[in-house]
Amino acid sequence: MIVMKFGGTSLGSADRIRNVAGLIEKNNDCFVVCSAMSGVTNTLVDIASLWKSSMIEEADDLLDGLASHFERTCYDLFSDSDTLIASTGKVKENFDLIRRRISNEFHQNDENWLLAQGELITSEIIALYLNSAGIKVEWLNALGFMQTGDDGEPSVKDIRSRLGQVLGNDRGGRYLTQGYICLDHEGNTSNLKRGGSDYTATLAGAALGADIIEIWTDIDGVRNNDPRIVEKTYPIRELSFDEAAELAYFGAKILHPSCVWPASSNNIPIRLKNTLEPEASGTVIRSDVRRKGVTAVAAKEGITIIRVRSDRMLNAYGFLNRIFAIFEQYKTPIDVITTSEVAVSVTIDNPCHIKELGKELEKLGSVMIETRQAIVCVVGDILEQHQDRAVRILDSLRHYHVKMISFGGSRNNISIVVPEEEVKEILRSLNKFLFEDPAGKNSAGVNIEKNSIHG
Repeated sequence: MIVMKFGGTSLGSADRIRNVAGLIEKNNDCFVVCSAMSGVTNTLVDIASLWKSSMIEEADDLLDGLASHFERTCYDLFSDSDTLIASTGKVKENFDLIRRRISNEFHQNDENWLLAQGELITSEIIALYLNSAGIKVEWLNALGFMQTGDDGEPSVKDIRSRLGQVLGNDRGGRYLTQGYICLDHEGNTSNLKRGGSDYTATLAGAALGADIIEIWTDIDGVRNNDPRIVEKTYPIRELSFDEAAELAYFGAKILHPSCVWPASSNNIPIRLKNTLEPEASGTVIRSDVRRKGVTAVAAKEGITIIRVRSDRMLNAYGFLNRIFAIFEQYKTPIDVITTSEVAVSVTIDNPCHIKELGKELEKLGSVMIETRQAIVCVVGDILEQHQDRAVRILDSLRHYHVKMISFGGSRNNISIVVPEEEVKEILRSLNKFLFEDPAGKNSAGVNIEKNSIHG
């Protein structure tokens, strides 16, 4: 069994859906995970905002435009009158349901229900097209097997049990379902957050014991730097699970940060492929990757630094625990942490409780908060065996305002916190320093030959 996930850009038009159908047809036993067509979720977010503000006429106007978009896709996709009538009828049925719902007062769970409709409608249209083209597929509602626990996280064991009830003993054939959407522990419609379709795919792959999980986008794999900012980037042909997890968390947009662990825990390779260039190699993420040198650089903006200083820290047992308990109380994850004898500095990427955090932390010492920061992450195996190279990497940044450095917490990365406005120049500088020497070694002595990464 192979799991195939297709993102919104891969499904953004009738032509692209036809292209995806050709990829699915090549696999007789596959579990296909679909995102909503590109742009649909953003429009639904806008509709939800208008509904919440009781601007129902404006919401209806956006809804009419979205319904027309789906109908035009059906007219472009289906040539047979029967399937065209069936598909446009399905679109009308779904949008009539949405219109009836938004005519009522907005309630807490309504937004998640509304956002789920993008995946549901998209996947129904694709299933109709596949079956009409002779590519037999069974449509599954992800809300029947994808559910989070009371901690807000899904369980592979529970998903495996629910999928077993849905699929029975015979797992052969093609199945098509939705990414992103799920039920919460109370049975309400919820989701796995933006980019969560990747997470759906790896969770399903782990639950099914898939041979491989393919994530299809419009990019040829993970690149060694951000191609939107830096010239002369190239795709990385192989990544370890640890490297992929670091890159996903610290800014590589092609992967959802949570999606690596289900595959890693079950040792199922992930292959990242490009629907526009299906013959391109892409990137394979697996356990047995060995290399020496820097793999990639990534950056994550929107970071806030919180510094806590207190003389009471000195030789004080449990002081760090009290600091961490405050972040746990407000369910705010910490990205990077550095400590000294009397001070702790941490970074967070979710500032929604910044006032409450500051107020509680002031009970422990003086607090300083810096916003509009970024984390630049250098990933590779140079960190454990070649620490002199790490020093020289940092030395290459001596002209920038480095606020924090995390080195040694992971054998796979050095994390450097800098002001957001310096990120672009730092990424370009690191690219020259780490990857662009035509002789194959840079001034840090890091091996950068593409053959070393199986490029």
